[in-house]
Amino acid sequence: MEDTLLLASLLKRMNENQLALGAAIEELSNWVEQRGSTEVAQNIRGALETLDGNAGFITLALASLSAEGRAKK
Repeated sequence: MEDTLLLASLLKRMNENQLALGAAIEELSNWVEQRGSTEVAQNIRGALETLDGNAGFITLALASLSAEGRAKK
């Protein structure tokens, strides 16, 4: 019971960190592009697509773990 809630809480915070890092990296890619390095900016955005692509699954998994933890209470 508590292990599931702890895991869900841990993963939620890790996901929040991932989203924050993604936002910061996107800002850097914009800055790089404004200075003429469009190829580098495109490479950065390509890597960010992986973060975006996984975000939906992570959200669903967190919801499932949270619901499981609450159900076991």
